[in-house]
Amino acid sequence: MNLDGRRESSNVEDRRGSRGNGTKFGIGGGMGAILALVLTMCMGGNGGIDLGSILGGLGDMGGMGMTTQQTTNTTEVDPTQFSEEEQELAKFSKVIEGSTEDVWADVFQRNGYGQYEPPTLVLYTGSTSTACGQGSAAVGPFYCSGDQKLYIDLSFFSTMQQTLGASGDLAYAYVIAHEVGHHIEYLTGILDKAHQEMSRYGSNSSQANEISVRLELLADFYAGVWAHYEKKNFGSINDKDLKDAINCAHQIGDDYLQKNARGYAVPESFTHGTSDQRMRWFKKGYETGDMRQGNTFNVSYSSL
Repeated sequence: MNLDGRRESSNVEDRRGSRGNGTKFGIGGGMGAILALVLTMCMGGNGGIDLGSILGGLGDMGGMGMTTQQTTNTTEVDPTQFSEEEQELAKFSKVIEGSTEDVWADVFQRNGYGQYEPPTLVLYTGSTSTACGQGSAAVGPFYCSGDQKLYIDLSFFSTMQQTLGASGDLAYAYVIAHEVGHHIEYLTGILDKAHQEMSRYGSNSSQANEISVRLELLADFYAGVWAHYEKKNFGSINDKDLKDAINCAHQIGDDYLQKNARGYAVPESFTHGTSDQRMRWFKKGYETGDMRQGNTFNVSYSSL
């Protein structure tokens, strides 16, 4: 992506280097299993649902147990000591956040939603407090509707590259744009309504999982809508960028991750959608640029 000269968002909290009394999450089954579960949660892991309830349910995936232990305070890191690569990723994230602000401000106005209120981007290291519970890098990037903030530990981008082979500017931007997509769901009332329905069925039920899939695919669609206007307004996205984003969507499908982790997939446990679904909904948003076509709640589950 060509982002030269682009503005950085001012709606940013940089908490990097500050580690409080967090929770360290260890998932049994070896590093491969840990990363598989981490990446199953990636790109919106909770959509604003309480982190504790989600983390408690992770042990049911593939029979892998999860234990927690309290960590102690560590010495704060001098922000000036961050690597050049991390500083570049921080700048990149702020520019992408700024781009989503510009795009959605315009899209909201044109679709009759009025003034767009952007979320706050929080950059942190290891763990951090949120209105949805104690956030951890172990769950990947996430959005909390309780404080309307999206959280990311920048080391996640390295995990994407090293574990999945998912890299490239638009792949990384897709992560952020997806979390902003959950914020769009919150602002339009979709997120709260979906969470009420999930609570009615029970957080670990197949019905609640289906609602979660609809939310995640809608956030993928909204990420595509953002990319549509990013390219239209700035010409910043080329064919390779798009290929990187589509590859990322494929690599984080529930079916792909589960098959890699244990050799088979359990569709009723899906919470984010298959690789095919995630690629298709992102591409639909990218090709149409029309937020009204994000009808993941208006089609049958088998048609997603």
